[in-house]
Amino acid sequence: MNDAFAQMMKQMMEQGRDMARSFAPSFETGAMGGFEKFWPTMSKDMMEMWFGRTFNRDGLDAKTRLLVTIAALTVLGAQAEPQLKLTIRHAMEAGATKREIAEVIWQMSMFGGLPAMQKALEIAQSVFDDTKESDA
Repeated sequence: MNDAFAQMMKQMMEQGRDMARSFAPSFETGAMGGFEKFWPTMSKDMMEMWFGRTFNRDGLDAKTRLLVTIAALTVLGAQAEPQLKLTIRHAMEAGATKREIAEVIWQMSMFGGLPAMQKALEIAQSVFDDTKESDA
């Protein structure tokens, strides 16, 4: 790997970490190393592809990107419960209100159907409830 390419990769990883921090401040001190023990290249590859190259373009802030992700997961039938919970929590950490999250989910009833919307709202409510408990 030449120096220019190595520098570009380093910069992409730094941009990825910055975007991850904007999604959820806990990422800054989070245990990403746990992924590396399970799957040695997963953390770097995730950061590089999702945050360094794809999610790090100008145009949308972290909150908006996370709300769009909630919409997509809802339309898919809210079948990815762990991913939806994680995304809802990160959206809240990025500044999304409970009302904004609920509105995004309600809007998706037109595209994913009422059962998908209802399931996503139940998942969101469980995250909201967990958040209340951890704030107490």
